[in-house]
Amino acid sequence: MILRPHLLVGAGPVGLAVAKALAEKGIAYEHVEATDHVGGNWAHGVYQTAHIISSRKTTEYPDWPMPEHYPDFPSAAQMCAYYEAFAEHFGLTERIRFNEEVLSCEPTSSGAWRVRTSRGEHVYAGLIVCNGHHWDRILPDWAQEFSGEVLHSKEYKRPDQLKGKRVLVIGGGNSGCDLASEAARVGSFAAWSLRRGYHFLPKSFLGIPTVEMIHPLMPIWSQRLALKAIVRLKFGAYERYGLPAPDHRIFDEHPTINDDVFHYLSHGKLHPRPDVAHVEGDLVRFTDGTEERFDLVACGTGYRVSFPFLPEGTVPIDHKTPQVLAGMIVPGAENLYVVGAFQPRYGLGPLVRPSATLLARWVQLQAEIEVPLYRVLKAARLKPPTTHLVDPHAAMRQLKRAHKLDPVLRRIAKRLERQAGPRGPAPEAEVAAAK
Repeated sequence: MILRPHLLVGAGPVGLAVAKALAEKGIAYEHVEATDHVGGNWAHGVYQTAHIISSRKTTEYPDWPMPEHYPDFPSAAQMCAYYEAFAEHFGLTERIRFNEEVLSCEPTSSGAWRVRTSRGEHVYAGLIVCNGHHWDRILPDWAQEFSGEVLHSKEYKRPDQLKGKRVLVIGGGNSGCDLASEAARVGSFAAWSLRRGYHFLPKSFLGIPTVEMIHPLMPIWSQRLALKAIVRLKFGAYERYGLPAPDHRIFDEHPTINDDVFHYLSHGKLHPRPDVAHVEGDLVRFTDGTEERFDLVACGTGYRVSFPFLPEGTVPIDHKTPQVLAGMIVPGAENLYVVGAFQPRYGLGPLVRPSATLLARWVQLQAEIEVPLYRVLKAARLKPPTTHLVDPHAAMRQLKRAHKLDPVLRRIAKRLERQAGPRGPAPEAEVAAAK
């Protein structure tokens, strides 16, 4: 079977950035997308009324600014138009095979990948996975016991799905807040169940998007102090609204950025509830012993990080954090790259472009050395992330340092080749060799 170039999977915001970086470096690749459109979750996975929670300036690609007429928080339709324009302008769209789903991938003994898609089977020199992490739904264990309608935020598209119904919303993340606000606006009754306390940050303060008020050089402790002060001035204490106090520090979990829920809570249109203890038919019992009947349960309960087309265990995952070196190189797997399986606190664009450029450089480096790149990075003491939550400013500083590693990585590769051969087992002396 003819060896084809690298296969790039996914044409969402990350996949498009990677495609541009590969094209800039002159790296041959093929590009497949399971749906009929670029834009990933913005094209197929969000509701019509969705807007970004990070600002326009912190979300746009640095080399492709969003139109000046866009608001601070563009809509889903505007985000789709933005990614379409990006792909068209840089000649990426014509290289994408749409409606082609990757079904299975198997490594070969030579370090290539045998890939079966909905259109056939081929062997590729490498595999670059940008399949996103907002699609593999998580539902509460008790959801199957509820006799009414159960709706995950992925399946929610229009307000009329909630109109006139008694709605229970589950979850305090960004999707949960949007569902709670919509249910409060159009439902006959809206309750909001939280199993614990969350930090809710305003989208803007003094007319400025809150995320833009964080200076790149601010240490994390000062960011927390500043945001706590903004929250107090904007909302006051969460407990005043009947919400539980947060059980963690700001940024220990992904921040929830929403103003609307406080409007509906203070107007008596949204009713806070504790965690669900038991469900029987349409009757929901909460942990405080109260019971209520609902027509619909709307779940903003998040997603799993998964790669169903790869052999099980290929990408180790700790909680929601893929254990990939430097955020993209899969240990133990040759010519396999996973990009974008992280959750920045805000603003994807400025982070993903330098990540994609670094990936392209490392794909080139792998072609020039004989030892698997993951062994080189291990020897250089690059480690997997400890959390899927990323501080964009800190990550960009790390990326700048990583861009300067090429000479060091080449020297390590040469040492490893001399020690064990191109594909020998990774020696214990790797760390010593890195020195």
